[in-house]
Amino acid sequence: MSRCKVLVVDDSAVVRQLLSELLASDPDIEVVGTAADPLLAREKIKRLNPDVLTLDVEMPRMDGLAFLENLMRLRPMPVVMVSSLTERGADITLQALALGAVDFVTKPKAGLAQALGEYAEEITGKVKAAARARVRPLATAAQPLVRLEAAPASAPVATRFRTTDRLIAIGASAGGTEALRVVLSQMPPDAPAIVLTQHIPASFSRPFAERLDRHSAMLVREAGDGELILPGHVYLPPGDHHLRVVRDGARWRCRLDPGPPVNRHRPAVDVLFQSVAQSAGANAVGAILTGMGDDGARGLLELRQTGAPTLVQDEATSVVWGMPGAAMKLGAADEILPLDAIAGRLLELAGHTVAA
Repeated sequence: MSRCKVLVVDDSAVVRQLLSELLASDPDIEVVGTAADPLLAREKIKRLNPDVLTLDVEMPRMDGLAFLENLMRLRPMPVVMVSSLTERGADITLQALALGAVDFVTKPKAGLAQALGEYAEEITGKVKAAARARVRPLATAAQPLVRLEAAPASAPVATRFRTTDRLIAIGASAGGTEALRVVLSQMPPDAPAIVLTQHIPASFSRPFAERLDRHSAMLVREAGDGELILPGHVYLPPGDHHLRVVRDGARWRCRLDPGPPVNRHRPAVDVLFQSVAQSAGANAVGAILTGMGDDGARGLLELRQTGAPTLVQDEATSVVWGMPGAAMKLGAADEILPLDAIAGRLLELAGHTVAA
């Protein structure tokens, strides 16, 4: 199998050199060139025909998002964004993923050479996964984002959300920020409560929750420790914490866990799914969307073994079919569905009837 050809685009000469050396240390990767800005990158893409592009999120003298948008319209190819851990960096990265970037890695704030070495496995793994990703032209990769009207703030909770004892649990990774947007945008405001885990850095969790909330009729928020889980709400873990669901009498509550990474992730999908299996059992519905690796596969199997319906996103609509594929191999999924059909099926399995 031929090596993955990578073009590194970054305005910093130091970062270009370090990323090139780090990527080239993997025998399955060949760094075919570097570029200091998108204009140079455009010419080198034509000449070198790389399989994957690494692209700095914030670059002076040139708008990286504008370059990415043009690239995904005219010559769609796998792109891994290299992001800072700032709030602005998080917002731009999420916009880049909406435009069709496959995944992202974050730059450490200090000790660049040493820190990048520590992240070698993550960076090389994401680049190689990106080379196998399904990249679509921007016209189909990014749908128009519409802010749905929420229920009036003065409306009492009892009239805004119907009572339910069902719980939907969703896990995702690479490609998941947009896949989750698609699923949540199709959910009605009175849908059963949703708990989710997306592999994302700590500083990205709040901007991510806010972005999902803007495009969903449900209320999307970072979970608080001990917070009651309510219908019509979506909960995701804040910064660097696992999210667990615990039973409190006839109710469920969120439990935040700063414990060690599981499957090299914190938050981890397996942690969420296993807690849902223990606390909700057959009253839950589980789903794994696009993502790299196998996190969540064992947890989804535990959910299925308790009698909970389970499903995964199909290979054709997944950016990376690692996590869903791993769940299929374990026999953890009852169904496999394209992305656009997942929200409706989750509601059916949860016994939800949308009000007329």
